Amino acid sequence: MPARFLRFLPLLPLLGLLSGCDAIVLKPFGEIAQRQANLVVVSTILMLLIVLPVMALTVIFAWRYRASNTEAEYDPEWNHSTSLELVIWSAPLLIIIALGAITWVTTHTLDPYRPLQQTVAADASKPQPAPLKVQVVAMDWKWLFIYPDYGIATVNQLAAPVDRPIEFSITATSVMNSLYIPALAGQIYAMPAMLTKLHAVINTAGDYEGFSANYSGAGFSDMRFRFLGMSELDFDNWVKRARNSGDELSREAYRALEKPSRRDPVRYYAKVAPQLFDKVLNLCVDPNKMCMRDMMAIDARGGLGLAGIHNVARLRYDEERRRDYVMSLCASERGQAALAPLAGEGAGEKAARSAVEASPTRAQPQGETLSFLTDTNTLAAAATVTR
Repeated sequence: MPARFLRFLPLLPLLGLLSGCDAIVLKPFGEIAQRQANLVVVSTILMLLIVLPVMALTVIFAWRYRASNTEAEYDPEWNHSTSLELVIWSAPLLIIIALGAITWVTTHTLDPYRPLQQTVAADASKPQPAPLKVQVVAMDWKWLFIYPDYGIATVNQLAAPVDRPIEFSITATSVMNSLYIPALAGQIYAMPAMLTKLHAVINTAGDYEGFSANYSGAGFSDMRFRFLGMSELDFDNWVKRARNSGDELSREAYRALEKPSRRDPVRYYAKVAPQLFDKVLNLCVDPNKMCMRDMMAIDARGGLGLAGIHNVARLRYDEERRRDYVMSLCASERGQAALAPLAGEGAGEKAARSAVEASPTRAQPQGETLSFLTDTNTLAAAATVTR
């Protein structure tokens, strides 16, 4: 044995450490994840049908036509072979066609937005159970799971019954994240003010790991949670334990929870504020914020003009990066005349009141603070806002 190979013998025992690797991606415990794993395996095998022969022929040709082999045929005038061209081009083409067809069918079948009953073959002997709805919020740096049908919520722990479809609705509070439970299904991104969906099912009871698969800041490496697959009876007991916690996830509690923190312990909430996930999605958990959907509806009708100025205030999660800014609107002669009596009194809120009085065409909506409506020829206010 050459001496250079002997130097690698001490490394052989290290191969035993590979036996402890958990190839969960290729051996998952959920229907969707298993089909995705099958696609990876089939695609790899199809590609190896080309890769392996090319690598083998490279070694064979290099050895056969080496300079020291005088028995090899030498034909410097050779330049074409129809048979060889057919093999070189037809084999890869057939593999690409097969790979494309399999990938197209599988990816559309396993579309995360597609209801699970369309992908998983239900047992004809028993009715398909109703999906378990779970609302997911990716925070800095923890996970919030809301069960709207049960009125409970948890932090850094997710549970679901075995063989029951799960319907995830996913969003985030600040930066982009990615929900990934390798044993259950592929990763799905979570983005602020956007809703993504995932349908999946766990087929084997167990304790699995979930985490964020997208870098999201200093606490990213600690953004992990446990996913518990359990029987229906155990799941019912888990729900009772959450309801017995006594804590309530109100709007105020949520705003405290969304502040950046690391390595948060598992928490249970027995009650959840009504429509909390919808408020998170529309960036209006703070009662003083206009919901995004309402603002978009107003914009679709042409806007509110000056009445909507206060709605451009920063989102709550941007407070730590706040800066002073100047907001100004040009004033016409008529507007300057309206502002003249307010000189020396501070043109902020009193200018708004004057605008409402000066405008005969529209009225101030109820329940709004610092909001006023006027036409563009009536008044414009200049204000420096400091937070």
